[in-house]
Amino acid sequence: MRVLFVDDEPNILNGIRRILRPLRKEWEMEFCESGKEALQALEKGDCDVIVSDMKMPGMDGAEFLSAIKDKHPDSIRIALSGETDSNMIFRCVQHAHQYLAKPCDMDVLTGTVNRALSLRSLVQDEELQKVIANMTSLPSLPEAYTAIMEELQSEDASLERIAKIIETDIAMSAKLLQIVNSSFFGLVRHISSPAEGAMFLGVDVIRSLVLTAGVFSQFDESKVKTEDLSAIWNQSLRVGAVAENIMLDVSGDKLLANYAMMGGLMSNVGKLVIAANFPDRFAEIQKLIRAGDRSEIDVEKDVMGHCHTDIGAHLLCIWGLPNPVVECVAYHHSPAACVEEHFVPVSAVHVATAIIDAGASDEPKGLDVEYIEKLGVADEIPKWVRAAHDTDADAENGGG
Repeated sequence: MRVLFVDDEPNILNGIRRILRPLRKEWEMEFCESGKEALQALEKGDCDVIVSDMKMPGMDGAEFLSAIKDKHPDSIRIALSGETDSNMIFRCVQHAHQYLAKPCDMDVLTGTVNRALSLRSLVQDEELQKVIANMTSLPSLPEAYTAIMEELQSEDASLERIAKIIETDIAMSAKLLQIVNSSFFGLVRHISSPAEGAMFLGVDVIRSLVLTAGVFSQFDESKVKTEDLSAIWNQSLRVGAVAENIMLDVSGDKLLANYAMMGGLMSNVGKLVIAANFPDRFAEIQKLIRAGDRSEIDVEKDVMGHCHTDIGAHLLCIWGLPNPVVECVAYHHSPAACVEEHFVPVSAVHVATAIIDAGASDEPKGLDVEYIEKLGVADEIPKWVRAAHDTDADAENGGG
């Protein structure tokens, strides 16, 4: 793995070099004192990860990372900054996958680099890797994008209404969690709820992020059928809600329930990546799935070479979302592949996905029975199915 560090202060680079010396057998490290020098070094070959200071003379970090995004789109870009003003944060958001505050603890830095690459092996296709690494946002449904823009531009923008719009939109939720969980804000724990994240940032910061930095975008309705996207959104929202209730029932832990809810909401992020970047292949996948001859996962692998779980987990891992959420996305169809041996958020999302996929049936579709029995919750499944059906009935009748 090749890692490039860029900082105009030689003492900082020497300190990083000294502290990371034990990793020299695992990482091929290079150190440059300017963006120009780093671009020249990259002419020899691409880097897996680039860690750059933001405040540098001449070409600053934002300009450098912007150039990296254009010339080396498959590199993972990590910004380091000692500046906490909103302008610098907004510039980082536009050009980096993750943002760390200076001075940065080396354990945090190495953990960030290793984690960003941990699920990269799930996506082997170089074209797809470049597309994912180059995504700075996920497109939202046009109506959700219009709603958030209108709210933010109104004179009496309500944080409560903003949070409600964001938490019912997969793309906005993912981007907001990426931003709020960055080290810039000095949080001691991950925020797992988009509503909580919105409340933390406040109206003014969200307004600037959206209207100035352009962190949200919308799907082009001429390229992707709105009904296909709406189906993904609706399924994801239902899975998230059911997974949250199941996790609460098992653990009573609100944080774990939040992770399950976000894991369910994000479970189909990979489908959005396909739809946004490969609309023709997305349409082909939908057509083949409707034919009903093969599973969704098999169809996606045939058409894309990868399934939506791998693609979505790859993106969210690069973006630095909390581990439990990324695990939900990666393993909700194959929970036994996750190393956890007790009931965790991915377990709840797996069960919720099976319940929602089964529709009105009382028999969850695609449930890993052996896995569920091993966890000792098989007897709970009928109760969770009834609860999900009751929630759907309430919604249809105009209730909660």
